[in-house]
Amino acid sequence: MMNNNDQEWLTLVDSIGNYLAPSMAKDHPNLPVVKAEGCYYYGADGKKYLDFTSGIAVENVGHRHPKVVQAIKNSSDYLIHGPSGVIIYESILKLAADLQEILPPKLDNFFFGNSGTEAIEGALKLAKYVTKRPYVISFTGGFHGRTIGSLSVSTSKSKYRKYLQPSWLTYQLPYANPADCPADRESEEFFAEKLEQEAAELFRHQVDPEEVACMIVEPVMGEGGYIIPPKSWLKKIREICDRYGILLIFDEVQTGFGRTGNWFAAQTFDVTPDIMAVAKGIAAGMPLGVTIASQELMKQWPMGTHATTFGGNPIACAAARASIEVIKEEKLLENSREMGEYTLARLAGLQRKFPIIQDVRGVGLMIGIALQNPKTGDPDGEAVMRVLDGCLEKGVLFYLCGNAGEVIRMIPPLTVSKEQIDAGIKVLEDVLETI
Repeated sequence: MMNNNDQEWLTLVDSIGNYLAPSMAKDHPNLPVVKAEGCYYYGADGKKYLDFTSGIAVENVGHRHPKVVQAIKNSSDYLIHGPSGVIIYESILKLAADLQEILPPKLDNFFFGNSGTEAIEGALKLAKYVTKRPYVISFTGGFHGRTIGSLSVSTSKSKYRKYLQPSWLTYQLPYANPADCPADRESEEFFAEKLEQEAAELFRHQVDPEEVACMIVEPVMGEGGYIIPPKSWLKKIREICDRYGILLIFDEVQTGFGRTGNWFAAQTFDVTPDIMAVAKGIAAGMPLGVTIASQELMKQWPMGTHATTFGGNPIACAAARASIEVIKEEKLLENSREMGEYTLARLAGLQRKFPIIQDVRGVGLMIGIALQNPKTGDPDGEAVMRVLDGCLEKGVLFYLCGNAGEVIRMIPPLTVSKEQIDAGIKVLEDVLETI
């Protein structure tokens, strides 16, 4: 039952446009909630919603994990704000030490910011400063953030760049989509060869590789459609970068902290970048992002060339430390792999049953369900919205991605159980029956 306060703020929800910018207030599904816990949201309508969005891949240890909540409370008793550099505090140094233990070798020095886009900005600035080279190469369909620098390398949707064309000149290479592999070729071989040719063409006609500071890539494409490239393709990117002295940046904002079944996708694909950007799942909902590189690189980025007021907030760092402990103690990397494999098997059954499902793909608990028009084979973003709305009515929250919004994102907390997976897929199946 709602109390007066609930009714008062729900009245505000009805006139949300009077208070919040449409770009903030009109995302899907704009569900009024009063509480979140574990794998669930609790709506102002009194309903309980199974959350398969994890706050868009943020709540990897589940909403309001008791250990994280306690860490936030304990930290706030002593310190709320830094700023790092003016003062120094325990949580930021201990978090750095914790991260060194779980990252690939030599990724051991950190610049703490507040978000994923800040982590990307730091990575791009570091690469440009260290190499003294002007240009950046990204991959078509990638999404790296919404500030001008990160937007300059984002191409998942043209609307994100409309009227905002960044001043940085960047170049793009095609992302490896296994769906584009010829039937008579193996994708591991095909895309590595193709990239070699595409890079040679780019360097021959558009930009000299000696002027390229870095290549930036999502090891698994996120907002652009949850596309999982062949391992050999990422290794070929590493090889090309090494050949020309180009730094490799991995955008692990969405793939980090267990989402792909390992701490980071770099470990899943066995490719180590020079610079990594992480955020989202690092601090269980607290604002924190990190630009990561070797001490060798970071030492070439002297004091004053990059700075922050709020980055590495002591409470956010405490929450991140607690989140890492939870992932270890509750064996969430293992659960991510096991539940991911189980979910893909269940969804494969739905794909055989429903022609509207064009593809099911995933690694760990980063899973995409692509919908199509069964008659034409065209991507069907309208069908995705009908499915999302239908599932919401039945108490399950999914999200969307893809250039045409044609992919359902299924990204539950890494704490998700088999019973919760079954419950969510049953709702998805029931809704697909009606589409």
